[in-house]
Amino acid sequence: MPTTMKIQKKHQLTGHNAAIYTLVPGPGAGTFLSASGDGMIVQWSLDDPETGRLLAQVNTQVFSLAYLPATHTLVAGDMNGGVHWLNLHEDRPNKHLAHHRQGTYAVLAVDEHLFTLGGDGVLTRWDIAGQRSIESLQLSNQALRSISYAADRQELAIGSSDNSIFLLDVADFSIRQRLVGAHDNSVFSVLYHPYQPGFLLSGGRDAHLKVWDLAAPGTPVSSQPAHWFTLNQVIAHPEKDCFLTASRDKSVRIWTGSDYQLLQTLDAARDGGHINSVNRLLWIPGTNCFASASDDRSIMVWEWVEGA
Repeated sequence: MPTTMKIQKKHQLTGHNAAIYTLVPGPGAGTFLSASGDGMIVQWSLDDPETGRLLAQVNTQVFSLAYLPATHTLVAGDMNGGVHWLNLHEDRPNKHLAHHRQGTYAVLAVDEHLFTLGGDGVLTRWDIAGQRSIESLQLSNQALRSISYAADRQELAIGSSDNSIFLLDVADFSIRQRLVGAHDNSVFSVLYHPYQPGFLLSGGRDAHLKVWDLAAPGTPVSSQPAHWFTLNQVIAHPEKDCFLTASRDKSVRIWTGSDYQLLQTLDAARDGGHINSVNRLLWIPGTNCFASASDDRSIMVWEWVEGA
């Protein structure tokens, strides 16, 4: 972790007409995609940050998104549980499938499969090539809200609104562990620690940031109130041992990755940050910038400068 750093806002991107719920990497370095309550899926590029390119639109709020570069396909999850396969090459028809009984809160691609999480408590595995569901598991009687994958463990971590975190074998959906009461309310974010194998970070409606040693998962190795209100997401720096969190308290916070100490808070008053809930964060591939998306209908691009 650098002893000196500066994070400065570079751009504020507007164009969405509703809260922005998801950000994912785009097709090339310096590009990313956003999706919103207006149903629009937009591509942005740091080469021309003021101009977003509309890639697709669905007729309801988009809660989750994945971009599949091999087939140039978008998979969007909507507020009603729909799963939309949007083929940008137009070499096959789009599919609009009513799948989950409530919102599709997360979409994650792992190798040749795609996983969706539903507000109905169902986890579904999809075949990417065939764009069809293969199997589903009723994991909880409450919404599944967040997912992370650890290749070295061949494992999925899933955060639920029943306050639990489930750890599943990715091959057969068998439950390896269940962290009951992991948070005091819905678990909105889970992330396998990229620099400490066997550790998992989580955050949720209780505004706490927790770190779990999965070899001894009974009690978190670190637990602290990280924000004033709901912690919506935690992401890792792609190269350095530190993390960022986004919250309904309108702020972004940066934390050390070894002892989980607060380094910096980005907010409206001091940094020109968001004026409503910060819903999602994304490191923009091939750059030293990250993006934040908010209920205020804007995306901010922040530059991380070391030695400043």
